[in-house]
Amino acid sequence: MTPTTREECAALDAADPLAALREEFVLPEGVIYLDGNSLGALPRSTPGRVADMIEREWGQDLIRSWNDAGWWDQPRTLGAKVAPLVGADPDEVIVGDGTSANLFKCLVAALRLSGRTVVLGEAGNFPTDLYVTEGAAALTGAEQRRVDPDGPALAEELARGDIGVLLLSHVDYRSGVLRDMAGITRLAHEHGALVIWDLCHSVGAVPIDLSGLDVDFAVGCTYKYLNGGPGAPAFLYAARRHHAVAEQPLSGWHGHARPFDFTPDYEPSPGVSRFLSGSQPLVADAALEAGLDVWAKADMALVRAKSLAMTDLFVSRAASVGLATITPAAHERRGSQVALLQPEEGAGYPIVQALIERGVIGDFRAPDVMRFGFTPLYLRYVDVHDAAAHLVEVVESGEWRSARFRRRSQVT
Repeated sequence: MTPTTREECAALDAADPLAALREEFVLPEGVIYLDGNSLGALPRSTPGRVADMIEREWGQDLIRSWNDAGWWDQPRTLGAKVAPLVGADPDEVIVGDGTSANLFKCLVAALRLSGRTVVLGEAGNFPTDLYVTEGAAALTGAEQRRVDPDGPALAEELARGDIGVLLLSHVDYRSGVLRDMAGITRLAHEHGALVIWDLCHSVGAVPIDLSGLDVDFAVGCTYKYLNGGPGAPAFLYAARRHHAVAEQPLSGWHGHARPFDFTPDYEPSPGVSRFLSGSQPLVADAALEAGLDVWAKADMALVRAKSLAMTDLFVSRAASVGLATITPAAHERRGSQVALLQPEEGAGYPIVQALIERGVIGDFRAPDVMRFGFTPLYLRYVDVHDAAAHLVEVVESGEWRSARFRRRSQVT
């Protein structure tokens, strides 16, 4: 049952099996942070881990750290730590480069494997997915099509039998809609298409089972729910069945089968390492490692249950002031964010700015979506209650109408 009072929320916090993990994070006084779906909070261990990497591994041990500190193997070491969060085996995931580069690698590799020349994506997907697909299609001569993945057009397009690669986001970045990974992957395979899932808004937010659901490829970022820090490296998943034959286009030294033979011709690694390209950002890797070590202490089933309970609470309060929720009510269709619309055109941005001034940090996505992310490792039920109370006050009082809240910043 959804709590209705702050006291009931405090009782839930007292019984929360994840409560101790809140102490693992730096959380500014007077701030309720509902933007962890865009940038996760700082783990307390991160500054020390990064300092050790810089001062000891780099400063004292110098180039020896490629061996002694495991620098060379960091893409695989970190990949093995991401693997349990996405339902993969440790040797199916690597960490390195950014989401855009990894997506490009997977798109080209999947097109080459499929033998077909059509990429099917979703209309309204996050711009990176759209732009990278455009670039990959232009370079390979492939055709790009876009559909609404939540309607009948997806099945109709797949049934045409010419789709080589299907690329979808597991959780929609605007609405928070959670897609049926099992059903969609199965349907795509029935029609001969390979599948790439973008996990940027689902890893660390919902349970994922890539291997169990027979997914071909996946990419995701680590600076949102996984708390890797701004600009943290992304990850790439490739099913083991594709390792021996997948050919990605950025064939760099780190992806070579025997890089220290220094041969003039490229021979890809026999495993997922063939998706690596050049040297990785090891300082950023150290920050990410600290975040992943916190996640190793979390139970994803508990995270999901708390996420759903908190979003239920927030949605119920938002509805009381006439805000429309575009995030699905059904738990099986919901990620870990709530996306709201104000009936009055142009109200979304200033409402978010008014909340930020009060210390409740969410964000805005054009054209008029207010987004609020729920991160169970460090968010409390009383935080959700208080944030919703501020939202109600901001809307009912009309304080968001002040001109200062309409001034647009570069990052929204």
